[in-house]
Amino acid sequence: MFRYFENLVDPYAAYREEDTPPSRLWPFLVSYSRPFTRVFAYTALLSVVVAAVEIWLISYMGRLVDMLSGSTPATFLADHGAELAIVAAFILLVRPALQGLDVLLLNNTILPNYGTLMRWRAHKHVLRQSVGWFENDFAGRIANRIMQAPPAAGEAVFQVFDAITFALAYLIGAGILLYGADPRLLIPLSIWVVLYGVLVRWTILRVGPASKASSDARSMTTGRVVDAYTNIHSVKLFAHEGRELSYAKDAIETTRRTFAAEMRIFTIMDVALVVLNGLLIVGVVGWGVMLWVQGTASVGVVAAATALVLRLNAMTGWIMWALTSFFRSLGVVEEGMETIAQPIRLTDADGARPLALTQGALTFEGITHHYGGTQGGVTDLTLRVAPGEKVGVIGRSGAGKSTLVKLLLRFYDPERGRIEIDGQDIASVTQESLRHAIGMVQQDSSLLHRSVAENIRYGRSDATQAEVEAAAAKAQAHDFICALEDPEGRGGYDAQVGERGVKLSGGQRQRIALARVILKDAPVLVLDEATSALDSEVEAAIQDTLYGMMEGKTVIAIAHRLSTIAAMDRIIVIDEGRVIEEGTHDALLAQGGLYAAFWARQSGGFINTEAAE
Repeated sequence: MFRYFENLVDPYAAYREEDTPPSRLWPFLVSYSRPFTRVFAYTALLSVVVAAVEIWLISYMGRLVDMLSGSTPATFLADHGAELAIVAAFILLVRPALQGLDVLLLNNTILPNYGTLMRWRAHKHVLRQSVGWFENDFAGRIANRIMQAPPAAGEAVFQVFDAITFALAYLIGAGILLYGADPRLLIPLSIWVVLYGVLVRWTILRVGPASKASSDARSMTTGRVVDAYTNIHSVKLFAHEGRELSYAKDAIETTRRTFAAEMRIFTIMDVALVVLNGLLIVGVVGWGVMLWVQGTASVGVVAAATALVLRLNAMTGWIMWALTSFFRSLGVVEEGMETIAQPIRLTDADGARPLALTQGALTFEGITHHYGGTQGGVTDLTLRVAPGEKVGVIGRSGAGKSTLVKLLLRFYDPERGRIEIDGQDIASVTQESLRHAIGMVQQDSSLLHRSVAENIRYGRSDATQAEVEAAAAKAQAHDFICALEDPEGRGGYDAQVGERGVKLSGGQRQRIALARVILKDAPVLVLDEATSALDSEVEAAIQDTLYGMMEGKTVIAIAHRLSTIAAMDRIIVIDEGRVIEEGTHDALLAQGGLYAAFWARQSGGFINTEAAE
């Protein structure tokens, strides 16, 4: 039975992805709620039915009092026994079945699946964002919003059906019950409803913004704390624990103050609610007693009215808390929308097709990109790389070398110009196919917090264990991998490498990254300081592997260590975002330009870019 209700909605079902999600709260929630339309309708109906049954029970208690008053013990069961048996059967069988269906839909269909669906789709949406988008925010804050917003949305939906729909049906039923007993009993109830509505409005106008501010402060705190943990090596290296504590304390204190402001609203609400409920009890029960004294109401009417207002008194706190929880949850969702609802700006073109790579010719035509500013990046850069050509790229820090690579991978779109592979504009092909065709080893090769084998297999997910080990051997990594053991006792290729690969040395991480690219075997190869983390002995051992990797591929290799690119077919020198020199190693030395200055001033094979003028 549970499995049936748990599987009524598939949170992972296929859906039409939107590059620009709704930016307003209600359309945003509606877009996630479409798979639940029928479930919501059934749940709302059952909530109303359950409320009606509760009102009927109170009404029947009043009838029971009147029946007892109008009968003697000797004749009561003979006169009313059959009716009481039917009512008892209803209470014991039908009422639990109705409430059981209601809570099954709420607890087993909506709650587990609604938040899961939102978290899955939100994570999928965020993963489609560009690299530049991630570079402009805390990873911790993004993750916090992905984790906080879906359960908050699920809680809001839960409150709609568990409390709000039930409460509305209950209040309407209470009015009908009192009207049927004596219309004058509606007067104190109506006054109370108006005052209660004023209190609700006062509360929700304040609790939504307060909750959003509190949620935003929590996300900021998470972002700062995770930032410190992620960069713990730098924190320890520069002995800045105190500075990080102070940095986090500012956010933690902001969180405390915003949460305290939120709690003030609830305190005022609770006190005001007690006063209002006192007015309700005195008004309805007192009026009912006066009607009985005047002989216009029966004891059963007074009993039913008393039971009703006492039940309302018990419910109002719950209803108010449900309403505030509802709007509080919406505040959390709104804060999460600042991340989840951001549009995807770097998208595949309409009708984009997979890249058809035949030769591997690269063309950069008049490329300009300054990351939205006026400095850094590249300016009107034109470069053509022939199929199978090996091109080395050098330049000072900030000259535009890495920008060139990011644009080739389409992490950003150039502000002007176009990039082509085998005559195809990369903006017109799918991003996935483009990146499948390019293998890249970066200067800082951070790894996933998974096993060594999983990190290497990231290059090609269907690779066998033998192929993984062969790639590791080519990258001079097999021997040290076999000697690895993590704190949980897993060894070799099953050993976990830690977050960003922190359990390994820089050279070990780089060799695993090389193994990953060897396994990928892409036709275009980009090396961005690929051997910078290796010592000279390991670099010498791996040079043959690197040159083996380059065979038959189009290669762009960025390096400060000139020995790694001296044998390239052509070397490009970039300065201030422009190509200022190009040619072979010998030809550039003969020119006596910037490359020659780099070569003359290098120490141990590295460019002294500050000294070269």
